[in-house]
Amino acid sequence: MAKRDFYDVLGVSKNASPEELKSAYRKLAVKHHPDKNPGDKASEDKFKEAGEAYGILSDQEKKQNYDNFGHAAFEGGGGGRQSGGFGGADFSDIFEDFFGDFGGGASSRSRKSNNSRGSDLRYDLSVTLEEAYEGKKQDIKFSTTEKCTTCKGNGSKPGHSPGRCTVCGGNGKVRSNQGFFTVQQTCPQCQGTGEEITHPCTDCSGRGNKQASKKISVTIPKGVDDGTRIRLAGKGEAGTKGGASGDLYLFVNVHSHDLFKRSDENLFFEFPISIADAALGTTIEIPTIDGGRAKIKIPDGTQSGKQFRLKGKGMPYMRGSGNGDLYVQVNTEVPISLNKEQKELLEKFREIENEKSNPSIKKFFKKAKSFWGN
Repeated sequence: MAKRDFYDVLGVSKNASPEELKSAYRKLAVKHHPDKNPGDKASEDKFKEAGEAYGILSDQEKKQNYDNFGHAAFEGGGGGRQSGGFGGADFSDIFEDFFGDFGGGASSRSRKSNNSRGSDLRYDLSVTLEEAYEGKKQDIKFSTTEKCTTCKGNGSKPGHSPGRCTVCGGNGKVRSNQGFFTVQQTCPQCQGTGEEITHPCTDCSGRGNKQASKKISVTIPKGVDDGTRIRLAGKGEAGTKGGASGDLYLFVNVHSHDLFKRSDENLFFEFPISIADAALGTTIEIPTIDGGRAKIKIPDGTQSGKQFRLKGKGMPYMRGSGNGDLYVQVNTEVPISLNKEQKELLEKFREIENEKSNPSIKKFFKKAKSFWGN
């Protein structure tokens, strides 16, 4: 049976935030948990299905692969998928929230750390094919959050520290009775940290970070290809309450070129030549991506579509040394406008040409006659 769309499984849109994904999974996990539905195979399957969906969509890299390629991204082990349908996601806090005190047992986890990692950022950067060949340094400017210098990221006024949460008493959890179950949930007041900002910093309003415009210099490596993702560790948004900063991801777009087409590290170039040059042979001069020129000898009798390889004249290998190749394809152009003299010469040529001059034509008619039975 075909797999359901992971977004449909969780009942969320493709633009759902991490919090919305987590909330949707929590509801399904509680509803279909095997401990609440003993012997119910359908509920067990839905529980596993929801776990697999959340395991993919809660991981930023796996989510991107799924958005681009669907379930095919994880077939054959390509996505790091694990048996049981739970991927590589961390479900411990979800199950603790709902089942940590399931059946009266005590929770094995303490309150959450109040040091939250900052969010990752994305920056789209466009370069020309020549810039991708040479590599470049470029200054980029983007909006982000930085650690508040007044409170040094802890959210409290200088001279003050966070106090114990008045709702959960510092445990980070609250409990409530729901029918047969005692459910333990994250404290809605302190979000599981067990602390409250009683004297918030006036500069950041207790968040520990502030909006800022940031300018940094980035290096685009030689040989970068369209769609390349470059990770700049720690250059994302600042964490809260002293947490680590997120990462900045550069997504590189390489513009198409008027002359060259690219495939991995190889370049392809089409050069038009006349019938006379193709028949008699010639020497052509072509541009190369480094701004130089190269000469190619075209032998007589060259057929349209023939490729010539210039070794090492392609794009640099981004990981490693050396360059790819440049392939030049010559295309014979048939004249579309002839003067009287040209027509007379071609008519004379047609009269004196023979089968030896056009071996492909001879082979074709031989096959055609055989097909017709003549």
